[in-house]
Amino acid sequence: RGSEEPCVTRWGGALREGAWQDAARVEQARRAAAGGGPAALTPGVKALWWKAVGPIQTEGLNLYIGPWCEWKRHVTMQTVRHSEQTLKTALISKNPALASQYEKLDAGQRRLMNEAFRPDSDLFGPITLHSQSDWINSHPEAPQDFEEFFSDPYRKTPSPEKCSIYIQCIGSLGNTRSISEEYLRWLKGYCEAFFYGLRVKLLEPVPVSATRCSFRINDSTQNLQIHAGQILKFLKKRKPEDAFCVVGITMIDLYPRDSWNFVFGQASLTDGVGIFSFARYGSDFYSSHYEGKVKKLQKKSSSDYSVFDNYYIPEVTSVLLLRSCKTLTHEIGHIFGLRHCQWLACLMQGSNHLEEADRRPLNLCPICLRKLQSAVGFSIQERYKALVRWIDDESTDTPGVTPKHSREDNVNLPKPVEAFKEWKEWITKCLAILQK
Repeated sequence: RGSEEPCVTRWGGALREGAWQDAARVEQARRAAAGGGPAALTPGVKALWWKAVGPIQTEGLNLYIGPWCEWKRHVTMQTVRHSEQTLKTALISKNPALASQYEKLDAGQRRLMNEAFRPDSDLFGPITLHSQSDWINSHPEAPQDFEEFFSDPYRKTPSPEKCSIYIQCIGSLGNTRSISEEYLRWLKGYCEAFFYGLRVKLLEPVPVSATRCSFRINDSTQNLQIHAGQILKFLKKRKPEDAFCVVGITMIDLYPRDSWNFVFGQASLTDGVGIFSFARYGSDFYSSHYEGKVKKLQKKSSSDYSVFDNYYIPEVTSVLLLRSCKTLTHEIGHIFGLRHCQWLACLMQGSNHLEEADRRPLNLCPICLRKLQSAVGFSIQERYKALVRWIDDESTDTPGVTPKHSREDNVNLPKPVEAFKEWKEWITKCLAILQK
């Protein structure tokens, strides 16, 4: 339940109320999967299965047994494929004014965007669904084409007076101040390239105590969580005059209200603020050996935030950086008015769980790319070049953006971009089409 929250997360620590930690039920389910199939499950286990992943199907039921357990229902992979004419209309529009606007793009940009409806394109493929728990299956939404995006009266666009994206770090992003500051600069540089033409600025990092938000220990994971809604109110009060939006980022898990398990993030499009957590993107978050577990919350008062003083932060890896960049740009895309994409494989696809989020590409499909271009006004070619430069640069040391209290002996760390190499090859193909 919640904004892009997985119905079932990868390891048992995050499953509903710890239900699958009951050894007898796990053993019974294992035997049913091995021999009797779902029909052999007792009503209690059936009910838990139904609540977790939906109606039971006999075929392809597998249970993975380990220190924790994971249920997966393997179904035939589905492809969401639209006709050439449908994609062409979604991109160009039947509105004469919008179609004329499209024709005014230079030949290279039109050539690239036309790949959207070329059946044999190796740049933009259809959406694939791997299970009934994937976003499109579980969250039916009306698709948003370019015309609907462009004519949305509630959509906010940057103006000369409000054209800056601000990033507010809450808590630390790394095990040392220098790592945290470098990670912030990497994210800043990526956003500057992705939203090419807009300024991206860093607000001075703040500890959790500065937000005065509520916090708790998650019953399932035993990890600390901070209240997302209260942080949004904090960000709204700190929003600078020239801000198009302010996005808070943190390595601490989030929850929106007491009855919810967790959320990856939450945003207010009206106020132009959002808060997003990268905590669950660490490789060891769901591990039984995760060092961030807190057995008991001991606080002298509601204003005692000392539990966050030495809070565990996962190691910075290339995969963690890639997932962070994906989440940050996807959510800022929502603030621009882009809804979840249902046309082609795209960054703006919804994701219901980490596995689905990892399948989501870093790039925007042509339909969403045109939406963002119309809002920001960038050259597609220059934007792609900026993204390649960000990948190629070993570090992002932009003068004037280091927080005030940075250590003087701070040494730039190598940027872990191994996970971005395949995307760089994809961008290079796009640039070849743009430059023909």
